[in-house]
Amino acid sequence: MPHLTVRALEDDLAGREVELIGALTDAVVEVYGDWAREIAVVQLIGLPANRWGIGGKPAESPSPSVTFGINEAAFSRPDAQDIVARLIAGVTDAIVAVFGERVRSGVTVELVGTPMERTGVGGVMATP
Repeated sequence: MPHLTVRALEDDLAGREVELIGALTDAVVEVYGDWAREIAVVQLIGLPANRWGIGGKPAESPSPSVTFGINEAAFSRPDAQDIVARLIAGVTDAIVAVFGERVRSGVTVELVGTPMERTGVGGVMATP
């Protein structure tokens, strides 16, 4: 299940939640197909400005960061490099569509693979 966690300054995020969730879900669907829409999970975490630091001091206007959890098997596919590139580009474009072009150069997208046998839903271990 694609799982995106977005961290952004609370003041930047406030009022944009619905638009951002929709744009990120659309980015996932663009790569995986319509089947992924119903299982894509987006969590938005808003941080107060004084709780985000860069270079040893509070950041003035950091770009959002995204951790994108996916099944690690995606990295073993023959088209893995293409999938990774498309996910990073699509997620970045979705963030930029909501927050504006000013954030593009700093948006980070980290794809994190989890083995299926280390994933559970509803108290039950997932099976391949």
